[in-house]
Amino acid sequence: MHFIMSDLSPATVRYRERLSPSLWVLASAAVSAPMVALVLAPVDATLGLVLGILVGIGVIALLVAASPVVAVEAGELRLGRAHVPVSLLGEPIALTGDEAREARGPGLGRDSWHLLRGGIDGLVRVPLDDPDDPVRAWVFSTRTPDRVVAALRRAQNAESPAQQG
Repeated sequence: MHFIMSDLSPATVRYRERLSPSLWVLASAAVSAPMVALVLAPVDATLGLVLGILVGIGVIALLVAASPVVAVEAGELRLGRAHVPVSLLGEPIALTGDEAREARGPGLGRDSWHLLRGGIDGLVRVPLDDPDDPVRAWVFSTRTPDRVVAALRRAQNAESPAQQG
C-alpha cells in the first residue's frame, strides 16, 4: 500500500492501495503446491515437487496480480478498471465497524457501483453527481478509509480552482 502526497495540483494528489487477498486466502492457495506434488509423486517425485512449487507460486502470484487497485491520481478516482473524475464526486464518507457492515449488507443500494472485498473491513461511500449516470454512488472497500477520503478531498480541492479559472 502506498500513500504519497505532495503539492496540491490535480496531477500530483495521489493515493494507491492494492486490495490484495487476505493471508488466509493466500495460505489456502498455497495448499495447491502439495496437492500437485502428491498427484505427480507416483510418476516422478522430483517432477511433482518442482511442479507443485511452481503451481503454488503461480496461483498466489495470480491472486495478487488480479487484485483491484484503489487510486486517487490525476484528478480521478480509480477502482480496478473503473474510473471517474473527482469533479463528479460528492462528499466522501469513511465507514468502519458496524457502519461498514451495515453499508455492505442491508444498506447497500442497488443504484450504487460496488467494489467490495471480503476480509477488508473499511469502506468508503462517495455520492456521484452526474445526472446522465444512473449510478448514484460508488461504494468500495479499503484498508484505510480515512486516507482515501482525505486524498479525495485534496483532489477535489485541487480541481476546484482549475475549473473556476
